[in-house]
Amino acid sequence: MRTPRIPILKLYNCLLVSIQWELDDQTALQFQEDLLHKIHETGASGVVIDLTSVDVIDSFIAKVLGDVIGMSKLMGAKVVLTGIQPAVAITLIELGIHLADVQTALDLEKGLETLQQELGE
Repeated sequence: MRTPRIPILKLYNCLLVSIQWELDDQTALQFQEDLLHKIHETGASGVVIDLTSVDVIDSFIAKVLGDVIGMSKLMGAKVVLTGIQPAVAITLIELGIHLADVQTALDLEKGLETLQQELGE
């Protein structure tokens, strides 16, 4: 079975990712790899990851998400998370995935505004 790929869109110097379904382990790992390659390929300085459609997150997916944020930063891209659902927020904190230095926003539009401010644009 082929792993569905999460679309990663480029808008100016940013990448936009909207996760539209619950992630399984294989899709999460594929997303991690795809995003890092896209940051490298485009030289993007920012990433907005929209989680509006994600209602539940397990420990593995939470770890991968935390890793993706850390890896993106190492590659010079600031990350803004948007649309975090209450259950997802609870799970992330309970699992000890600390996103204290990660900007968040209610929706994709606010996330883009936040990212532009972070990048000084």
